[in-house]
Amino acid sequence: MDQDFFIDVAQRALWILALGSAPILIPALIAGVVLGMVQAATSINEQTLSFVPKLIIVAIALAVSGSSIMILLADFTRDLFAQIPLLVR
Repeated sequence: MDQDFFIDVAQRALWILALGSAPILIPALIAGVVLGMVQAATSINEQTLSFVPKLIIVAIALAVSGSSIMILLADFTRDLFAQIPLLVR
Protein backbone atom coordinates (compact mmCIF):
# COMPACT_ATOMS: atom_id res chain seq x y z
CA MET A 1 0.00 0.00 0.00
CA ASP A 2 2.79 2.42 0.80
CA GLN A 3 4.43 1.87 -2.57
CA ASP A 4 1.19 2.64 -4.39
CA PHE A 5 0.78 5.79 -2.33
CA PHE A 6 4.23 7.10 -3.25
CA ILE A 7 3.78 6.24 -6.92
CA ASP A 8 0.46 8.08 -6.87
CA VAL A 9 2.07 11.11 -5.21
CA ALA A 10 4.86 11.12 -7.80
CA GLN A 11 2.35 10.92 -10.66
CA ARG A 12 0.28 13.74 -9.18
CA ALA A 13 3.41 15.84 -8.63
CA LEU A 14 4.43 15.44 -12.28
CA TRP A 15 0.90 16.34 -13.41
CA ILE A 16 0.90 19.44 -11.17
CA LEU A 17 4.32 20.36 -12.58
CA ALA A 18 2.99 20.12 -16.14
CA LEU A 19 -0.14 22.12 -15.32
CA GLY A 20 1.85 24.78 -13.49
CA SER A 21 4.52 25.27 -16.12
CA ALA A 22 2.34 25.13 -19.24
CA PRO A 23 0.83 28.65 -18.92
CA ILE A 24 4.35 30.07 -18.88
CA LEU A 25 6.16 27.79 -21.31
CA ILE A 26 3.59 27.69 -24.10
CA PRO A 27 3.47 31.49 -24.71
CA ALA A 28 7.28 31.63 -24.49
CA LEU A 29 7.55 28.82 -27.03
CA ILE A 30 5.13 30.49 -29.43
CA ALA A 31 6.91 33.82 -29.08
CA GLY A 32 10.27 32.17 -29.70
CA VAL A 33 9.05 30.48 -32.88
CA VAL A 34 7.43 33.65 -34.22
CA LEU A 35 10.44 35.80 -33.37
CA GLY A 36 12.78 33.22 -34.88
CA MET A 37 10.81 33.26 -38.13
CA VAL A 38 10.86 37.06 -38.19
CA GLN A 39 14.61 37.11 -37.57
CA ALA A 40 15.19 34.50 -40.27
CA ALA A 41 13.06 36.41 -42.75
CA THR A 42 14.72 39.76 -42.08
CA SER A 43 18.26 38.42 -41.44
CA ILE A 44 18.46 40.43 -38.21
CA ASN A 45 20.50 38.49 -35.66
CA GLU A 46 20.28 40.79 -32.67
CA GLN A 47 19.99 38.90 -29.36
CA THR A 48 17.92 41.54 -27.60
CA LEU A 49 15.24 41.36 -30.32
CA SER A 50 14.42 37.82 -29.24
CA PHE A 51 15.08 38.10 -25.49
CA VAL A 52 13.13 41.23 -24.54
CA PRO A 53 9.79 40.25 -26.18
CA LYS A 54 9.96 36.76 -24.67
CA LEU A 55 10.72 38.29 -21.28
CA ILE A 56 7.71 40.59 -21.59
CA ILE A 57 5.45 37.72 -22.70
CA VAL A 58 6.57 35.53 -19.79
CA ALA A 59 5.98 38.40 -17.36
CA ILE A 60 2.46 38.91 -18.74
CA ALA A 61 1.78 35.16 -18.55
CA LEU A 62 2.93 35.12 -14.92
CA ALA A 63 0.76 38.12 -14.10
CA VAL A 64 -2.29 36.50 -15.70
CA SER A 65 -1.89 32.92 -14.47
CA GLY A 66 0.35 33.29 -11.42
CA SER A 67 -2.46 33.21 -8.89
CA SER A 68 -4.03 30.08 -10.36
CA ILE A 69 -0.65 28.35 -10.38
CA MET A 70 -0.16 29.23 -6.71
CA ILE A 71 -3.65 27.94 -5.85
CA LEU A 72 -2.85 24.69 -7.68
CA LEU A 73 0.41 24.27 -5.76
CA ALA A 74 -1.19 25.18 -2.43
CA ASP A 75 -4.00 22.67 -2.93
CA PHE A 76 -1.52 19.94 -3.81
CA THR A 77 0.61 20.72 -0.76
CA ARG A 78 -2.44 20.85 1.50
CA ASP A 79 -3.62 17.45 0.22
CA LEU A 80 -0.15 16.01 0.67
CA PHE A 81 0.07 17.18 4.28
CA ALA A 82 -3.45 15.89 4.97
CA GLN A 83 -2.37 12.40 3.91
CA ILE A 84 0.60 12.25 6.30
CA PRO A 85 -1.43 10.85 9.25
CA LEU A 86 -2.56 7.96 7.02
CA LEU A 87 1.06 6.91 6.57
CA VAL A 88 2.06 7.13 10.25
CA ARG A 89 0.48 4.16 11.98
